[in-house]
Amino acid sequence: MQMPFPTILGFIVALLLLAWLSRQLSLHLQVLFALVTRSNDLPMILLFLLLLPGIVIHEAAHWIAARLLGLKTGKFRVWPKKQGKYIGLGSVSVERGNLGQETIVGMAPLIAGTILLALIGEHIFHLVRFSMALSEQHWLGSWQAFQQALQEPDGILWAYLLFTIANAMMPSASDREPIKPLLMYSGIALLLYLILGLPLTPFAAMLQWVAPWLQTTSSALFFTILLDTLILGGLFLLVQLIMPRSPQKVRSK
Repeated sequence: MQMPFPTILGFIVALLLLAWLSRQLSLHLQVLFALVTRSNDLPMILLFLLLLPGIVIHEAAHWIAARLLGLKTGKFRVWPKKQGKYIGLGSVSVERGNLGQETIVGMAPLIAGTILLALIGEHIFHLVRFSMALSEQHWLGSWQAFQQALQEPDGILWAYLLFTIANAMMPSASDREPIKPLLMYSGIALLLYLILGLPLTPFAAMLQWVAPWLQTTSSALFFTILLDTLILGGLFLLVQLIMPRSPQKVRSK
């Protein structure tokens, strides 16, 4: 049984790259809004309004996951708030649970977001052609498929929804907190499993089962990465054009 390692690797790389792009987009948007409005608080509100659909989905995913796991939920906030060096665009108060429960609640926005991206990519943008061109490293064909996808009915509106979901679904610092010990325990368990020489067939079967979903999701992620890259490039140029230049020094001979 062939292990789908390239598919898994592509999915992980796409997630990491999208997380980096999301961070850069947030920073460049705040800089652009600050230059345009010349305000300290208005850029935060504009960023919130721009990403509002994704923020609502992010916080709703926390709330739904907590309720399904039997954890009590409290205050549900969807509004920007400064939290030290960072900006919190929303929050949900959830009672403490065990490590597994807290991990699922923390990762719920990422899980829900990737599922929604895959559904939009498959049923709205029909990314089969984009995926095939990407897998064959046919870059011109990928670009043409990207343009064709945006020309679907209400393509720009769906692209905006895709943009907001993708750039609001990444786990915050508090969301990632329970993941570290879980990864450590899982790594120890896997190491012991390998040392004991137990069969890998169940893992291979599971990976084969999830491989088609990972392929579809990876296509949607790379589609979003291309969209984010274009937007980030445009933001960079706008910031460079608007940013005031420091006066040049005149040197006398």
